[in-house]
Amino acid sequence: MTNKVSIIRYDSDKSSRNSQITLQQNLFSFLLEGEKGIQYAGTGTIIKPDQFYLLSCGNCLMSEKIAAAGDRYRSMLLFFDNELLADFFSRHQIVAAVSTKKGQNEPFLVFGKDAFLTNFIDSLGLLLDSGKPLSADIQKVKLEELLLYLSARYPETIQQLRTYSYQANNDLLIREIVTANIDNTVTVEQLAFLCHMSVSTFKRRFAGIYNSSPNKWLLEKRMQKAADLLKNGKHQASEINYELGYENLSGFIQSFKKIHGITPKQYQLLN
Repeated sequence: MTNKVSIIRYDSDKSSRNSQITLQQNLFSFLLEGEKGIQYAGTGTIIKPDQFYLLSCGNCLMSEKIAAAGDRYRSMLLFFDNELLADFFSRHQIVAAVSTKKGQNEPFLVFGKDAFLTNFIDSLGLLLDSGKPLSADIQKVKLEELLLYLSARYPETIQQLRTYSYQANNDLLIREIVTANIDNTVTVEQLAFLCHMSVSTFKRRFAGIYNSSPNKWLLEKRMQKAADLLKNGKHQASEINYELGYENLSGFIQSFKKIHGITPKQYQLLN
């Protein structure tokens, strides 16, 4: 049985890219070292060590990046159930506001660290360093402390904490997801995962919308963007391949030539 709230220290010496994660609980993550990438259906962000974030339960892609060999990725994690969040709202008479403004009711919230939060993270570390199992009560107290502080510090943002449920039952969601991932090297399997669909279902629905396969459509869109960037003369292939999510230049050049018939350098000379 999953605990209603859990405090965990996470430490790794390896980078990872686009791991498929199904969060059964909401998650506060305090990044201590390294860089975190988050991608939900249709939206994503990059988290730096001077920030922390709240992720709503659901399917997402996560990437972890360390700066160089010998460095580490370190974070403090606080998982908690929706039941605890609803109870907090009820006891403190905080109503989760509904808004149509862009950027609100997102599946994640990003906060900047300050002196209080730095000390709060240190207190979590001290509790874990004690070597004794943390009781359910002490973990609930720490969650309550954090939520109370955020309520006072970010009163408007705290109202947006709500479960972000993805219902992948219409073509609009597929359009939003693939459009948002034109610049990301996500796989068809990962796109299907974000849509809560099997790969075969995703491909079938995609073909019905775009009359093309996902791989072909994404490649054409990415290489059209690359051509537009090359045409303005301000970008080199070595810059564009990184912007489009390619891990090496040769892979980008091969993809560009497949669509346009010439290399990026030849294209730039002709335009």
